[in-house]
Amino acid sequence: MATTVNADPVRADREREHAAARRRRWLAEVGWKYPVAVLLVFYAAFPLAYVLSAALASSGTLTGSTELFRSVSTANVTALADTQFLTWMANTLIIAGSTSAGSVLMGAAAAYAFSRFRFAGRRGGLTALLIIQMFPQFLAFIAVFLLLLALGDVVPPLGLNSRLALICVHLGGALGTNTFLMYGFFNTIPREIDEAAKIDGATHAQTYWTIILRLVTPILAVVGLLSFVAAFGDFILARIILTSESNWTLTVGMYAWVSNELNANWGLFAAGAVIASLPILALFLILQRYIVGGLTTGSVKG
Repeated sequence: MATTVNADPVRADREREHAAARRRRWLAEVGWKYPVAVLLVFYAAFPLAYVLSAALASSGTLTGSTELFRSVSTANVTALADTQFLTWMANTLIIAGSTSAGSVLMGAAAAYAFSRFRFAGRRGGLTALLIIQMFPQFLAFIAVFLLLLALGDVVPPLGLNSRLALICVHLGGALGTNTFLMYGFFNTIPREIDEAAKIDGATHAQTYWTIILRLVTPILAVVGLLSFVAAFGDFILARIILTSESNWTLTVGMYAWVSNELNANWGLFAAGAVIASLPILALFLILQRYIVGGLTTGSVKG
């Protein structure tokens, strides 16, 4: 009887020790992630809330109040109608959309060629693309400016102050990263599909357009999204090439609103930034189901 009475406290102590050990293990493996996640969410969301508050504030400054959403007004959004904001938005969408479509077509064609064909200079071409993509495109902005300055005397549509010229400049650097992303994805498509299509009488072009491109839709969506975002947010090349206000993109035009410290209208800038983010957000939501597959599948087999 004494042994049974003494065993209960011992069992209770062991259960408390096990529970404490489980709590310590949970805190060490999982628990610490929750406060870190809350901190990261706050760190990421606060600037967005601050910009939205400035866009809806009645004053045209970011430092007029220490309280978010102290005053809510649509004055800044309404004031955009009196500017060339819609023109800049249209220019940006045309440039970014054309660049995105061209990047997808060029990158897919190059990746298909490198993946399916064996030709002299194939390995050297891949190495050259790998080396070229290490250097940002804006490093060549002086050469691009001089080239377009001279080219404009011969072919005016491809000279300075031309949206077509800016699109061509963006497409000039589209074969680097895009080709390598697509190349890894194309390698995951079995070659037996090409051989079966060839047996059925399909040409390389028919196989490429009707079969292969449908199978690589995720990577096409990823490349299209990345190219669109890059062209949409470009400032340096757009500022150099586009000289007239009617041809400016959003980044160049909105920068003009805040470039002068004495006349900076940050409220108008914040309202424009919020509206300008909507096309990218919509495109991301539309292509979201392709993004993870497009970025990870190509890394499985190269």
